[in-house]
Amino acid sequence: MRHLSIDIETFSSVDIRKAGLYKYAQSPDFEVLLFAYSVDGQAVQIVDLAQGETLPVQIVTALADPNVIKHAYNAPFEWYCLNRFWFTPIEQWRDTMLHGLYCGYTAGLAATAVALGLPEDKRKMGIGSALIRTFCVPCKPTSKNGNRKRTLPHHEPEKWQLFKDYCRQDVAVEMEIERRLSMFPVPDQEQRLWELDVQINANGVAVDTELVEGALGINDIVTKELTDEAVRLSGLDNPKSVQQLTKWLETELGEEVANLRKDTVSDLVTSLDDGAAKRMLEIRQELSKTSVKKYTAMQESVCADGRVRGLLQFYGARTGRWSGRLVQVQNLPRNYLETLSHARELVKSRKLDALRFVYGNVPDTLSQLIRTAFVPAPGHVFLVADFSAIEARVIAWLAGEQWRMDVFATHGKIYEASASQMFGVPIERITKGNSEYSLRQKGKVAELALGYQGAAGALIAMGALNMGLTEDELPDIVHRWRSSNKRIVDLWYSLENAAIDVMHTGQPAGVKNLILARESHHSTGQDFLTITLPSGRELFYPRPFLAVNDKGREALHYYGVNQTTKKWEAVPTYGGKLVENVVQSIARDCLAESLMRLAAAGYKTTFHVHDEVIVEVPTENADLDAVTSLMGQPIAWAPGLPLRADGFVTEFYKKD
Repeated sequence: MRHLSIDIETFSSVDIRKAGLYKYAQSPDFEVLLFAYSVDGQAVQIVDLAQGETLPVQIVTALADPNVIKHAYNAPFEWYCLNRFWFTPIEQWRDTMLHGLYCGYTAGLAATAVALGLPEDKRKMGIGSALIRTFCVPCKPTSKNGNRKRTLPHHEPEKWQLFKDYCRQDVAVEMEIERRLSMFPVPDQEQRLWELDVQINANGVAVDTELVEGALGINDIVTKELTDEAVRLSGLDNPKSVQQLTKWLETELGEEVANLRKDTVSDLVTSLDDGAAKRMLEIRQELSKTSVKKYTAMQESVCADGRVRGLLQFYGARTGRWSGRLVQVQNLPRNYLETLSHARELVKSRKLDALRFVYGNVPDTLSQLIRTAFVPAPGHVFLVADFSAIEARVIAWLAGEQWRMDVFATHGKIYEASASQMFGVPIERITKGNSEYSLRQKGKVAELALGYQGAAGALIAMGALNMGLTEDELPDIVHRWRSSNKRIVDLWYSLENAAIDVMHTGQPAGVKNLILARESHHSTGQDFLTITLPSGRELFYPRPFLAVNDKGREALHYYGVNQTTKKWEAVPTYGGKLVENVVQSIARDCLAESLMRLAAAGYKTTFHVHDEVIVEVPTENADLDAVTSLMGQPIAWAPGLPLRADGFVTEFYKKD
């Protein structure tokens, strides 16, 4: 098998950051400027397409040759762009960015090079961003540049030569990253899943552009009305200014206002009597509905055929879970309106007064309708199906917590069953109409907060105090939940101790259906703690070491992206966090299994969110049971895991 490493530089008048790859590459003025390549690790060559050079025949042939594996960093970009002009099947591509993400590294060629410790001359040249701004995007016409809208090679010949060097260097860096990770290959099943993901992203999902335009039009009117009202009430020049509004509120209320964060404003609105201050805060709440930005994102990224593409980022988290791009489908607002269809029609026809009369809070209504902007193609419907309580099922299966397994094998009411276990009350009593029903809230918040070694703070973060619980009650809830789930508690400490033992001894250790090991390769400088999952996939923790944590105990540390600082640095971990990683990874692998099954059965997944798939089918073939049955089937590598999927048929995306 031969190998071809590639990096290209391109031009398009479409802003790729806002519109995404697919609309960018579909632009009529899109072109490939430079094509740098290396055949089988030989010296990097470059083809200056912008100045009339053409790809060598053997390279064009290689692009379509199944005996030549193509490599690139963020390969979907090269694959999609090159297919505008040459044929190259996705099955023949390998993504070095995926390889880095799989091995626990961060995204970004330069960031990965730094994290891997590549020497300075091997890293991506720092001038790249400036050169891309010069040659790859339109420029502003000025008298100084002859009123041109674009910089071509002959306008900046010295910079163009630097750009060619930069493009060559990208290929060299990509090959060095691949070499360093070569002893830790991406499994075949992950490669196939990546190929499916690229196809899902390239197919995209239709958007109701009439709804999007109506929502943005209404939002403009409402925003102006609210802003004008705020100015009248307060006399402020800019009522959106945190500084101005805080000062005004402190004068109005006669007390200090700590901040204007979402939760603080919500608490103040609840506590204040009707008046100017309360109304100003209500206006701030309505104006701060950031979800309307998702309509703008849809408008900017929708392609000429009415579909948005590239919504999913493969391996967006250490666990292998997907993250969102462009519209960020992973964090869409929930919908609670019962008459979504009516609200949609009012927005599409821009009947603001009717919308206000029927639904009251217009910004909130627009927020709830965002999901519904995703629609199936004409003559089709969506089958929306998701796993029921997937993480709760996985942790019960992994830990061997039998009473929980029995719940999922029968009625599935885990909140009620948890409350029953915690408080010794028959589950039949925890039903509406009985005094014991209040225990369900305690069972629910405990289930949501405590599975990964959380304590009172986790209960508070999950909203325990807003549910009517007091801080004094929380330690007892933690104690009761842990006493009822001894095998899960044991899993936390078993996994943590196994990780520490592996670091001390260098010998692998098994915990339940997991294998922990130290994997090092000195010639490439790679060192990992790994956890092999039941699926065969591995979780990687780069550059692991033992050190005393902030609680004064010996703990596993590794290098990763600190979620607070967003920097690549040493990160401590503990048993509950490792269990969370593993459980979410197994849940992700269950979703991956479903995506592959659905594809094999001929279903077209348009996108997926967390543990939910959105499948587009012709209306006459809308067999929901077939989809939920596929998702609920046993998985060979997870014998006994009680999976169940539920769903609904809909003419637009929504939360049922």
